[in-house]
Amino acid sequence: MPHRNPPDTEIRQLLASATTIAVVGASSNPERPSNSVMRRMQQLGYRVIPVNPNETQVLGETAYASLADVPISVDIVDVFRRAEYTPAVADDAVKVHAKTLWLQQGVWNEEAAARAKAGGLTVIMDACIAVEVAVLQVPPKRRA
Repeated sequence: MPHRNPPDTEIRQLLASATTIAVVGASSNPERPSNSVMRRMQQLGYRVIPVNPNETQVLGETAYASLADVPISVDIVDVFRRAEYTPAVADDAVKVHAKTLWLQQGVWNEEAAARAKAGGLTVIMDACIAVEVAVLQVPPKRRA
């Protein structure tokens, strides 16, 4: 059976409860969509961790080569990679005990979804996390 994204109520709840987002494929280039989405999620109060072996820092955050290298727990793994790379990212998300695998707008991979679901993750595909926060009116995080 093909993957279906959760209903809006469930997506809103997971965005409201999440605090940390790992952005796989994050870029320091302000022209890249990953950069603008990461910036927006930071502005909303999320802790956003860039994951990209070709970066050392993105938007003031230390970049890590892989999800396994991220030293804190991650709620959402937001993926800015081509669809063919997402099954391996799904496996990594399961290994680090993330709660959600989120494939950005235009990215869909049934194998990645199946692997993540088998590992107990919620899966959202072909959706921009920054757009969903706005559309679902998720309140900003309170800063400590």
